[in-house]
Amino acid sequence: MSDTNGQTNERISGIVGSNDVVLFMKGTPLFPQCGFSSRAVAILEHCGVNFEGVDVLQDMEVRQGIKAFSDWPTIPQLYVKGEFVGGSDIMMEMFEAGELQQLLADKQVSPAS
Repeated sequence: MSDTNGQTNERISGIVGSNDVVLFMKGTPLFPQCGFSSRAVAILEHCGVNFEGVDVLQDMEVRQGIKAFSDWPTIPQLYVKGEFVGGSDIMMEMFEAGELQQLLADKQVSPAS
């Protein structure tokens, strides 16, 4: 593993560790660049929580590194309180079942003000 991979992992770990809810996505929460990222943003907004959006299109190291970090091949990726939750399909299934809202409540994620 090269040093840049270690540095990228540290950066990702820092982002995940310093925000209650993080969405690694294509684009930004205001301007998602793919349908899956757009759907993930809509789900989180519907849940009424603040989240950090990380645009992987702006950083190729993070774009590749996040896939290894989570051992998950696709983007977007959701983390809640440092724990990998899944991509947009899993988010949608959990949201429709009420499980995502329950997870956010269980993890004591503050509602957006």
